[in-house]
Amino acid sequence: MSQAPALVNRAVRGLPPQAWFGVSAIFHYLGPSFAVLLFPAVGVLGVAWLRIASAALVFAPVTRPWRLIIRVDWRERKLLVIWGASLALMNLSFYLALARLPIGLVATIEFLGPVALALYGLRTGRNLAALVLAAAGTFILVHLRWTSDYVGFIWAFLDAALFIVYIMVGHRVAASGAGSGIERLGAAMAIALVVIFPIGLAQAARTFENPLLLLAGVGVGICSSVIPYVCDQIVMARVSRATFALLTALLPAYAVIIGALILRQLPSARDLAGIALVMAGVALHRPGSETRKK
Repeated sequence: MSQAPALVNRAVRGLPPQAWFGVSAIFHYLGPSFAVLLFPAVGVLGVAWLRIASAALVFAPVTRPWRLIIRVDWRERKLLVIWGASLALMNLSFYLALARLPIGLVATIEFLGPVALALYGLRTGRNLAALVLAAAGTFILVHLRWTSDYVGFIWAFLDAALFIVYIMVGHRVAASGAGSGIERLGAAMAIALVVIFPIGLAQAARTFENPLLLLAGVGVGICSSVIPYVCDQIVMARVSRATFALLTALLPAYAVIIGALILRQLPSARDLAGIALVMAGVALHRPGSETRKK
């Protein structure tokens, strides 16, 4: 049994970070697709509450977040609080935007945050060209269009800003050395539950007497906030912040692939062109002299 952590660590390091990001990307869009189906029955706030609550409950017995929160110093504790609060508000604003705007448009706006981070981390003309290719491919994929729903845009831009916080603080937490990556993530998710607890509880309570709805909500949490965030933490510990930000350009491509396989939404020639540009940008990008502990 004592060799189990070493075996797990060896298995994690045996796969390249891009592979872990691929797993994260797949579940990044599976989760929201399930969530949208629950909106009419549970409500947007209720689904967001179930997502975070179920993820926090999954992590709690494994990570025991209260121990880490008590053990770390005040600076690392502050990072965990900021990270947890950003997780809660990012998920909430994403769902509120998704309820008003097309998912492609929300994904485009959300991508603006990582683009800004990738631009900040640029050191070479090659990386600038890679970013231009990835951004062009993303905008082709999502068919950017404007609507008159300004409230939806406010939530979408808030989501993009919080995505920046999630990436920046996530890297700092990963570099802080305060416990393992999964342990830190469990603590942040527990804090996120405290932040969102009074916001969506009333809507989420509708599922407490409906086992099927409750199980669906738990599934959303596992698909959206357990699997992808665990994978993200593995990736963040091994690549620079700017590299991780550019990898997020792959998310629209994964959305098209999942739509074709699960929803039978076959990609058009325009979609395939966008995927090709995104893949070219990721292939061209090189971390260069970026540091990980930014």
